[in-house]
Amino acid sequence: MMSNLKQNFAYARIFIPAIITITAFLLIVESFIFNFNSSQLVTAVILILLLDLAILYFLGQRRRSDLGIVKGVINQIRTNSFRSADEIKMGNDLNELEDEIKSMFMKTRSDIAHLKKLEQFRTEFLGNVSHELRTPIFAIQGYIETLLDGALNDETVNKIFLQKANNHTLNLNNLLNDLIDISMIESGQMQMSFRYFNIHEFLEQIINEIKPYAEKKNIELNFISSNHSLQLFGDKQRLKQVITNLTMNAIKYTNTGSVEVGVIDEGNLGKIFVRDTGIGISEKDISRIFERFYRVDKDRSREIGGTGLGLAIVKHIVEAHGSKIKVTSEFGKGSEFSFFLKK
Repeated sequence: MMSNLKQNFAYARIFIPAIITITAFLLIVESFIFNFNSSQLVTAVILILLLDLAILYFLGQRRRSDLGIVKGVINQIRTNSFRSADEIKMGNDLNELEDEIKSMFMKTRSDIAHLKKLEQFRTEFLGNVSHELRTPIFAIQGYIETLLDGALNDETVNKIFLQKANNHTLNLNNLLNDLIDISMIESGQMQMSFRYFNIHEFLEQIINEIKPYAEKKNIELNFISSNHSLQLFGDKQRLKQVITNLTMNAIKYTNTGSVEVGVIDEGNLGKIFVRDTGIGISEKDISRIFERFYRVDKDRSREIGGTGLGLAIVKHIVEAHGSKIKVTSEFGKGSEFSFFLKK
C-alpha cells in the first residue's frame, strides 16, 4: 500500500508546477472575494493542499496505469508477441497513441520484411555472381593447362583451344561490364542524359551494326518506321543498350524466320518494338525473365552466350525513362518486347 502511494506520487511529479500555480491563483482569488482573516486563510490553505494531494494521487495513479499499458505493449512488440496490429489494444483513453503504435508496428514489420527480402536477394545475387564468374574462369584455366601440358605444340588443336579461351574472356568481360551497370543502376548512380533525337536514324544505325550477326544465322533483320522525322525524348546511350540487347536476344533465340525492329507514332508517344519468330517464352517464365540471372533455358543460354543480366538492365533503363517494358509471347512462335517514349 505504502509502495503504491509513493509510486503514484512519483508519477505525479510532472503535475506539481501546474498544481502549485493553480493553488496560488485560487488562494489569491478567494482572499479577495471572501476577505479571509488569518485563521480562515490557514484553513483554506490546508483544505486546498489536501485537495491538491488527492488530485496528485489520482493523476499519478492514472499516469502510472497508462504508462504501464504503453510499456506492456512495447514489450510485447519487442518480444514479437503480436501477429498483427489488430491485436494491439490500449483502451479508449489512449486511442490516438494506440493508432500511432499500430502504425509504427506495421511500418516496422514492413521494414523487417523488406530487409529480409534484400538479404535474400543479396545472398542469391552473390551466389549467382560466384557461379557465373567461376564458369568462364575454370574453362579458361582448363584450356591453358591443356596447352601447357603439350597441346600448345599440336597445331590441330592449339588454335582451337586458344580461340575458346578467348571467347570465355570475352564472356567474362561482358559479365563484369553488366555487373558494373546493374550495380550503378540499382544504387541510383546511373547517369542519364535526356534529349530529343531522331528515332528513325537512331534505330537504323543500331540495326546496321547488328545486321552481320543476323546474316550469320540466315535471319532476316527488318526495320519498320513510318515517320522518318519522328523526334523522341530519352538517353541515346542507355537506349542503345536496350535496343541492342533486345535485338541480339531476338536473333539468338530465333532459328528460322525474321526479327523486326521498329517504331510506331502513337499520339504523344512513340512505341518502340522488337519482335521475332523465335522459340518464344512460356507463360510461367514471362513474369520472371527480367530478374537478375534468370534464364528460361540455362544450358542453351550459356551455350549461345549472355550474362543473365541483360533484361534486368533493360527493365531499369526503360523505367528510368518513365515507361514500362511489355512482353507478349507465344511459345514456339515468337515474342515481342515493346515500350513507349515521350515526344
